Amino acid sequence: MFIQTESTPNPATLKFLPGQEVLGAGTADFQSAAAAEKSPLASRIFAVEGVVGVFFGHDFVTVTKAENVEWDHIKPAILGAVMEHYQSGQPVMADGAEQAPAHAEHSGEDADVVNQIKELLDSRVRPAVAQDGGDITFHGFDRGVVYLHMQGACANCPSSTLTLKMGIENLLRHYIPEVVEVRPVAV
Repeated sequence: MFIQTESTPNPATLKFLPGQEVLGAGTADFQSAAAAEKSPLASRIFAVEGVVGVFFGHDFVTVTKAENVEWDHIKPAILGAVMEHYQSGQPVMADGAEQAPAHAEHSGEDADVVNQIKELLDSRVRPAVAQDGGDITFHGFDRGVVYLHMQGACANCPSSTLTLKMGIENLLRHYIPEVVEVRPVAV
């Protein structure tokens, strides 16, 4: 098994590509070893000292390291943990563990606008953010303000505010006149 790695815009996060599906649908974000208990793969990765976050996409795993840890010191152990997991035959997620849905449901008078926002996020934004080892989820629309949550490599990335304001906000405002601002939410 050959696992590729890619850097991300977030220097504390590295993207691991195992060459096979990680999650069939949705995403999974683990911010602690305790949260990772529902995933044998995330648990193995958190066993590497210095790991502070693990995120699963369709065909990638992003790992966030502690500030005081160097990638040269932990990257081989993470590669070993990923390889060991796939050779074990265990599932990525334990039975009954749920992945996060792509979007929160919304109904009401703004349903058409929300559907347009979700469509643009799915077709234009999420693929680009996944390239950087992250994801973005819709959390609401209220009085012209779109609330989004950044995950994975994008969560604490130094350029995430710029991505939200200059990239996503401009895109949404261009196509959907009802959108006046984009704001991040913490979950």
